[in-house]
Amino acid sequence: MNGPVAIYIHVPFCPSKCGYCDFNSFAMTGPIQGETVDAMEHEIRTSPHAGRLAKTIFFGGGTPTYLEASQLARLLQAVLDTHPASAETEITTESNPGTVTLEKLGALRQAGFNRLSLGAQSFATQDLVQLGRVHGVAEIAEAVTAARQAGFENLNLDLMFGLPGQNLARWRHNLDQALALHPDHLSLYGLTIEPNTRFFRYFQRGWLDLPAEDTMVAMYEEAVARMTAAGLEPYEISNFARPGRRCQHNLAYWRAEEYIGYGPGAVGRIGTRRGTNLKHPARYVEAVGAGQPLWFEEEELSDDDLRLERIMLGIRIEEGLDLAQVPLSADAIASVTEPGWATTEGDRLRLTPAGRHFASEVAVRLA
Repeated sequence: MNGPVAIYIHVPFCPSKCGYCDFNSFAMTGPIQGETVDAMEHEIRTSPHAGRLAKTIFFGGGTPTYLEASQLARLLQAVLDTHPASAETEITTESNPGTVTLEKLGALRQAGFNRLSLGAQSFATQDLVQLGRVHGVAEIAEAVTAARQAGFENLNLDLMFGLPGQNLARWRHNLDQALALHPDHLSLYGLTIEPNTRFFRYFQRGWLDLPAEDTMVAMYEEAVARMTAAGLEPYEISNFARPGRRCQHNLAYWRAEEYIGYGPGAVGRIGTRRGTNLKHPARYVEAVGAGQPLWFEEEELSDDDLRLERIMLGIRIEEGLDLAQVPLSADAIASVTEPGWATTEGDRLRLTPAGRHFASEVAVRLA
């Protein structure tokens, strides 16, 4: 448990709360932002895991780039001082196109960030408005141009499909616009209606015109075909990358490796212990200042828990589930290969293209 480890930094602030979002994020301004950054730096620098090398570093949220570049640089330097990294270490920050400028991106690149993930979500104004995004369509291309000028050679775009009122033609337009910007990586997420969100309340009242399931399937298949034709390989159910540009941080999650989380609401797992930090920034700041424990949720994972996680995560990636690490019975394997959902080769079990649509059912049958 002393090898390089994935490091996650959670920045909980956003310009506004999007209607679909159930992440730990807060539309807060003022002194609390600086106080939270101070507390996060203290948490990082006093970590019991200090000295462990960083395998990857990922700033998520929230919207990390809602903070000042100098604040993000401070936090990154604290991580690098605590968890030394090599020149090749992937260091990502998520961002909203409406919260970046060439000057800010240049400062982030100079600070050491080498991968940028832009939450584009859609290239249709009506989608962005109903999602509650703070950026417009034009700002996506402007952010990509600025990122390239700032020196980011590893750029991801997030897109969402299955949005209210979205049809296949509008989705094709989104894919065309995204590919025209020549990203190195694309993450495509089908909309899920989560409790305690504005969209959930709308859904309960029948106000959301969601695409039919067969349309969702067609949208996904269209994306796979277009990404593959454009040289973006599908290496995970929702993720596509050019050669050498697969997200190493997320691969650490999908391979069920250890990870350390810092910041309000951050989750970490070391060995069989997984915990979640206090979520609200004010409570987090107070606890850090008082030297109190930050984990408000903690669980000891059993062998069965870890096995199930390895199955659920491992089947999502193109390299497949390692059967040497997770032995399966012949009957369990047959239950997913006979319907054509998975294949086996050597000690690997992989989903077929058709099986990607039944990943949850595959996990249940293998468990």
